[in-house]
This record gives sequence, C-alpha cells and structure tokens, in this order.
Amino acid sequence: MTGRRSEGSPAGGRAAAAPASPLAPEELEARLLAVLDERYHHRHPFNLRMHAGELSPEELRCWVRNRYYYQTRIPTKDSVILAKATDPAFRREWVRRLHDHDGRAPGEGGLELWLRLAEAVGLDRDEVAGLRAVLPGVRRACDAYVEFVAGHDLLESVAASLTERAAGEIMRVRIEAFRRHYPWVASEGLRYFETRTEQAPRDARFGLAFVLEHARTAEAQGRVLRALERKCEILWGLLDAVEEGSRPLRVASRVLLRDHPAAPPGGGMAVLPERAVELNATAREILELADGSRGLDGLVVEMARRRPGAEDVAGEVDAFVREMLHLGVLEHAA
Repeated sequence: MTGRRSEGSPAGGRAAAAPASPLAPEELEARLLAVLDERYHHRHPFNLRMHAGELSPEELRCWVRNRYYYQTRIPTKDSVILAKATDPAFRREWVRRLHDHDGRAPGEGGLELWLRLAEAVGLDRDEVAGLRAVLPGVRRACDAYVEFVAGHDLLESVAASLTERAAGEIMRVRIEAFRRHYPWVASEGLRYFETRTEQAPRDARFGLAFVLEHARTAEAQGRVLRALERKCEILWGLLDAVEEGSRPLRVASRVLLRDHPAAPPGGGMAVLPERAVELNATAREILELADGSRGLDGLVVEMARRRPGAEDVAGEVDAFVREMLHLGVLEHAA
C-alpha cells in the first residue's frame, strides 16, 4: 500500500542522541513533543485510512481484534512500573491507570469497553478475549513494550508512556471519523475512545512532569528521548502487522492444487511450473481458504474456529503463509 514505511522506523530517521549539554525543562519538553509529532502512529498509513473512512469492515474488525491484545498489555506494564517505584505518592497516582483499564469491579474499565467495541463492529467478545487469533506480529510488538519496561529503569519506563500526550487528540479524531464514516458501528462502541480523551491527557501531564523533574543530565535526557522513540516504533510495528494481516491472499494464478497419491491423506500438491510443493491436509485447507476474500488475519480466525483445541494456530498459520508467499504458491490479491 502506498505510503508504508518499514517496521520500526516510522519516520525513517535515526535514533535520538543525547544532547551535548543538559537541556532546560522547556527545551526537553519541546524535544519530546517533536518526537511525537514525527513518529507517533497518527502518521501511520493504516490510521490515516481509518480516519479518512477508507477501511473495509473486515479491516476494521482486524484492527479491533488484534489491538485488544495491546489493551491487555497496558495494565501488565503499569504493574511493572508500580513495582519499580519507591515513592508512595507516585504509586498512588500511577495505580489509577490500573483502575482505568481493569476497572474496580467486573464489567468496568477500558478492557471491558474495548470488548464492547468488538461487539459493536460485529465480533464475538469471547473470541476476542480468548486471544487465540492474535497475529504473531501484533503479539511481538505488544510484548516488546512490556519487555522494554521490564528491562529499563523507572525514568525510561515513564518516558515511554508519554505517547499518551498525543493519544487524546487522536481519540478525538477517531471518534469523529467513526461517527462520520462508520455509522454502522453502534455509538456505545465508541465509549473507550471517549474515556481516553480525558484519561490520556491527565496521565500524560503526570508522566511529563515526572520526566522533566528527573531527567536533568544530558545522559538521562538522551535516554528518555530514545525511550519515547522506542514506544512509537512499537505502536508503528503493531499497525504494520495489522495492515499486512488485512491484505487479501489468494493462490497464485500459475499454481494448480492437485490430488496426489504420494501426498498425506487429505493433502495434495501445489504445482508450479518449476516445482511441486507437497501439502498435508491442514496446508491444503488453508490454501483453499485463500480465495482472495481474506488475509492472514481471516485465515487465522477461520482456522482457530475450526480447531478449537489446537495451540498456537496463529503462529502456525503465519509461518505457513510466509513460506507459501516465499515459494510463490500464495500472492496478495491486492
């Protein structure tokens, strides 16, 4: 798709270096805001298409289904941050984030609101909450955020959270886009976005004040700038995976699927002009599903439904599809 950049480099720029000498707080704030303006995922082509009303219902469902995994990682990383903090005042403030996402009782909080969004776009909430159909690329990106927080100090972990400084505005844009372009999504499904227009700026104010107070040396300022860049890369990588997973797949026009007596039961051969690829029953089933109407995400969802007891369906389908794309058995339909 036009406008895509490579995963992990949303602006194509180099990582921030530590300033030569310590910046004044207002200068550091300006540098942090510049990182967000340049690298935050409001510039990602998938978000641009979403806000312009150009996503199909299936693309929107792919995003909602997979983004829920990110939502589940947020309270996990916030718990790690709380464990790093020694100041009771900091913990009293930061714990509000857990309440925002987990709620104070069942049926409350941001995770519940996201599942309501899932229902509003036509997904089964239990299927989404089960996480079996999460794309491996999405899982890697989201897990990388928790791993970053676990492996870095409190200052860098808080700095990585400063993407919330831009989250309030993107939520306002998103609400308007959904109301204008996706009227089939029930208004109750937008409640998560509405709550974040208030929560994210509140959290960002606290996080920014903490960073400006504690990042006083040039070395510390370089670390917080790089931490915020890394978080932007993670968000960008999540959308890269969703965008790739949404692209329809089909068996290449030069490929014939044939029965073959030497193939495993239920399998066959994918015959290309220069080679034949032996298929087991599951491989053939996936290729028959790749009819141009669904992408990797759709294949994962369907295979997970057909194999309710199987483990790591998403990983196995992802690995198979990548191999078939490499061999020329599969191609993107558009």
